[in-house]
Amino acid sequence: MNYEIKNNFIKAKIKSFGAELNSLQKIDEDLEYIWQGNKEFWNRHSPILFPIVGRLKEDSYFYKNQKYNMTQHGFARDKEFELVINEDDFLEFRLCSNEKTLEIYLFSFELFLSYKLEKSSLIVSYKVINKSNEEMLFSIGAHPAFNWPLKKDEKKEDYFLEFENIKESKRYFLNDKGLVYKNEDLKISDNKMPLNEEVFKNDALVFNDLNIKSVSLKNSNNENLIKVDFDNFPYLGIWSKPSGAPFLCIEPWFGVADEQNSTQNLEDKKGLITLQKDEIFSCFYSIEV
Repeated sequence: MNYEIKNNFIKAKIKSFGAELNSLQKIDEDLEYIWQGNKEFWNRHSPILFPIVGRLKEDSYFYKNQKYNMTQHGFARDKEFELVINEDDFLEFRLCSNEKTLEIYLFSFELFLSYKLEKSSLIVSYKVINKSNEEMLFSIGAHPAFNWPLKKDEKKEDYFLEFENIKESKRYFLNDKGLVYKNEDLKISDNKMPLNEEVFKNDALVFNDLNIKSVSLKNSNNENLIKVDFDNFPYLGIWSKPSGAPFLCIEPWFGVADEQNSTQNLEDKKGLITLQKDEIFSCFYSIEV
């Protein structure tokens, strides 16, 4: 099912499958901000990443001497969520662990994903409840894809990313298996990073920098703006396919791909969140257009 929420400023559509945002528009114009998906490039829109972010080494991990297999970004994005609240400007979805999930991820959980409109912003919230009798280990992250360029007559090179008070950071590189293998200092002049397809020739830009709390996608020739705010998310991914794909993802993460030399033990994995029995983890990010 596809559900719509709207207020006087913007409207959004969210599918119950994956609880995935698939449209975001201003009320008074036709411009679509969310990538509409295309098998030639990438057929998703804004998947949730849970209970891992990125790729596991050999697509597997060990926990208490038992081996489990899990594909990149986990399984939540490919599950049907239950709609639990449906209001004009607010939707909340729920996913619970079941026999299938327990085969690859032995923790019992409830995962809530909600969408709320506030003026020209969409607030996306995550809530995880540990329903196991032991502590639970997980990562969670966002993967919204935006049309880049936003209009057909624009060029990708007219766009840039704008940060707030960031002069330099470290960029982490992923190898051809999607694992972190090195990092490099990255200078950011005037808080701006010019954009073109070359930027993504070595896969995503990955940052581990709590000082980065917001990123805006802007065009130097007009006023179009997409601003993603994500206070307290320790990691950030910025990704597009270098093959000419007309989208750009701005991805706040609690978690990151395995390192090349990972032990594959879940307890050693970087960026994991630990929840005690019945404890609740929550976070949110927002998209302003």
